[in-house]
Amino acid sequence: MIKILIADDEHIERELLHKILSDNPFYELYQAENGRLAVNYAELYDVDIVLMDIEMPALNGIEASKRILQDKPTCRIIFITAYSIFSYACEAVKLGAIDYILKPVDKADVCRAVKRAESQVEAERQLKAVRPEAECLQGDEGVDKAALMMSKVKKYLEHSYMNYDLSLDSVSSLLNINPSYLSCIFKRCTGVNFLDHITNLRINAAKEYLADPFKSIAEIASMVGYESPSYFSRAFKKNAGITPTEYRRLSGGGTGR
Repeated sequence: MIKILIADDEHIERELLHKILSDNPFYELYQAENGRLAVNYAELYDVDIVLMDIEMPALNGIEASKRILQDKPTCRIIFITAYSIFSYACEAVKLGAIDYILKPVDKADVCRAVKRAESQVEAERQLKAVRPEAECLQGDEGVDKAALMMSKVKKYLEHSYMNYDLSLDSVSSLLNINPSYLSCIFKRCTGVNFLDHITNLRINAAKEYLADPFKSIAEIASMVGYESPSYFSRAFKKNAGITPTEYRRLSGGGTGR
C-alpha cells in the first residue's frame, strides 16, 4: 500500500484530489485541512506521499513540508498551488519536492505526479530490501548477486536522479555498505562510474525538457537535480559538448531563457 496525505485548506480541492486518487485500491488516503494537521498526520500515519497546498492557514505548505521531511526524509512531496511563481518552484525543489502542480488541478497532471512519486517510493523499498544482500557482498558472494543488486540500484537512480541530495553516500547509506565499495562494484557490474551514471540520467532528462520552449534553463536545472543553473550548464556542456541553450536551438526547442 502507498499512504497518501492530501493537505489543503479548501474542502472542495481536497475532495477533488481524493476523488482522482480513490480509484486506485493500492492507495490509502488521508486528508488534512491545514499545515499543522498535515505535519501531525504525516507522522501519525507514516505517509509516503503528500499532496501539499502551499498557501494554508496555521502553517504554510513550505514550512509544513520542512517539518515533515525532518521527521521522514524519504517522504515524497508534491506541491499544489494557485500561484505560478518560479521562486515557489525553486524552493519546493530545494526541499526535495518531486513536482509542482498548478490549480485548478488537472487529473492527468495529478496522476502523473503521484505515479512518479509512487515509483520512487517503490524503488526505495526495493533498494532497502536488498540491504542484507549488500552486506553479504562484502564477503565472498558471487558476481551474479552483485549484478542483481546493482540493477536495482540503477532502477532506484532512474527514479531519483532529480533529488538534490542523491549521492554515492546517500545510496550506500540505504544499503548500509561503504561508499567506496559501492562505487567499485557499481563500476564493475555496469561498466560506468556511479557519479557519471547519475550525470547521464540528469543530462538526458534535461535534453527532453529543453524541447519545451516555455521552460527556462534555470527551471530545467532544478527539475533534474541541480541547485545552480551555472553548474548545470557546465555539466551539460561537458557531457553533451554544447551548452543547454545551443542544444535547445539546434533541436528546435526555441531560444531558451
